[in-house]
Amino acid sequence: MRTTTDRIRQAVSFEAFGILLSVPLAIFVFGFDPDKTSVLGIAGATMATVWNYVFNLMFDHGLKKITGSTRKSLKIRLLHAISFEMGLLVFFLPFTVWWMNIGLIEALVVDVAFIAFYLLYAFVFTWCYDTIFPDNDASGKSHSKDEYRTL
Repeated sequence: MRTTTDRIRQAVSFEAFGILLSVPLAIFVFGFDPDKTSVLGIAGATMATVWNYVFNLMFDHGLKKITGSTRKSLKIRLLHAISFEMGLLVFFLPFTVWWMNIGLIEALVVDVAFIAFYLLYAFVFTWCYDTIFPDNDASGKSHSKDEYRTL
């Protein structure tokens, strides 16, 4: 299982790179005001950072309980990315409507575009992160309580 420090590093780096990529893309695609779009991106990243930590902790605990390991197959990675984004949509859609002062349908289009971007991004980022910073528990081997303190 990943440590709290590792989970925080993962969540913060995911959102930092995500903002750097998604905000300029959203400004270009939707033609929105750069200032409002930047705040939308930062607010969304803040929501997503909190959700990222909570979701990944719950997901890994559930995966470990069901399979005995936190190792993610391709199918599990797809489930992980989709379920993460759907959970985030519940919080982000109302904020988008309010902040951008747009209708629900237009906000849904914006959020679906963000979801499409972040689905691919989450899949690639998480795979790269797991490769660069491997989860020692992903092998499926059991560890003693004392070993978990150092993982």
